Amino acid sequence: MAQNKAVFLDRDGVINHDTGYTSKIEDFEFIDGVFQACKRFIFQGYQIVVVTNQSGIARGFYSEDDFFKLTNWMIGQFDKHGIEIERVYFCPHHPTAGHGKYLKDCDCRKPNPGMLLRAARELDLDLSASIMIGDNLTDMQAGEKAGCKECILVNERVLSPTLTQGYRTFPRLSDVTLGFH
Repeated sequence: MAQNKAVFLDRDGVINHDTGYTSKIEDFEFIDGVFQACKRFIFQGYQIVVVTNQSGIARGFYSEDDFFKLTNWMIGQFDKHGIEIERVYFCPHHPTAGHGKYLKDCDCRKPNPGMLLRAARELDLDLSASIMIGDNLTDMQAGEKAGCKECILVNERVLSPTLTQGYRTFPRLSDVTLGFH
């Protein structure tokens, strides 16, 4: 029986401002309060796991090496704040806009739950005790399909009530409360 629980975080729009296909350190801007929120989640017994669609790779906007360089830098910034990111999972595919090996309808691209299921296997996670936090409906769907305890939508934009129905919503990750609803 799995022993650990995680907060799964989407990257663009949750950890950093989504400027569209963010692939360079100089374009990566953390959203205020991200580090404090992650410290709170860890204090509550959650591991931090990032799950991110990266169709910019599939589209040829940047390479996997570019993604790894930025990811290593991002993890280093969390480390400087005393926060361990357990793992970063990414999907480089796109079912219609991908090129070459990246043109693929896969199980890892959210709204499919592949990244979360892989994390559960590799990190011994109890998905029924874990939480998905994202800024899009596809994040919520992936969390639901994986069997997460809760899916939380964070988005500074005013969203349609149809989109947010059934989800707790917060403007930013720093506003999220776990276990108090």
